[in-house]
This record gives sequence, C-alpha cells and structure tokens, in this order.
Amino acid sequence: MIPLPPISWPLLPLPDAAGQLAWPLLERSVADQIRVILMTRLGEQLMRSGFGAGLENFLHEPNTLNTRRRLHDLIVSSLNRWEQRILVDDVAVDEVPNEPARVRVEISYRLRRTGATRRTGLTLDLGA
Repeated sequence: MIPLPPISWPLLPLPDAAGQLAWPLLERSVADQIRVILMTRLGEQLMRSGFGAGLENFLHEPNTLNTRRRLHDLIVSSLNRWEQRILVDDVAVDEVPNEPARVRVEISYRLRRTGATRRTGLTLDLGA
C-alpha cells in the first residue's frame, strides 16, 4: 500500500525537506482555472451562482453552426469574466472530422503578467 501524504486544512501544500512551499506556476494555475471555468455548471459553486460556463448544457444539442457559435460566445464571455489573468486572443469551435457529435475547442490566450502566449483545448461530445 502506498502511503498518502498528510492532508491539512486548508488544503495547502506542505513544506518540502528544505522548508519551501511548492506553488503551481502561473501557466499551470491559469490552464487549470480555464478548465474549471469551462466545466463548472452555473449555480454549482456556493456563493458564486454565476460562476462557470456550463458547457455540459450543450449535451444533446445538434452540431450545427449555430450551436458552435453559441459555444464560442459562451466561452469568450466566461473567460473574460472569470479569468482576469489572461487576454483571450482566439477561440475556435470546430467539427471533429468523421465524428458528427463532437466539437473541438481551441483557446489561444496571453498571460497578462508576462505576455506569454498559450493554447489549451478540449473536445466536447454533444451526443445529439
């Protein structure tokens, strides 16, 4: 059995052998937060009922130009509202070849602090 690291409250990192705390890098923190924003349903977070994009609301929607446009607009508005550490450069929502119920989302953004460009993406199964 593999021993698990101790958990304390609040869930903060524990110091390493040198006494240093390992916080995530800005790039990793932003990428993780983008995914959280996109996958969180509206009303899911306590005290922040408007947080998130709620992409799962698009399940069983037809993979049409209108649906992809609504996805695009929702992603852009949600990221602009909830992730202030980035500037969204482009959001592409495209059909997945030979998979009519799936769309590919590619997000290009810049980190405000450093100006570094980054990309992240995900594939959604609309299932319609």
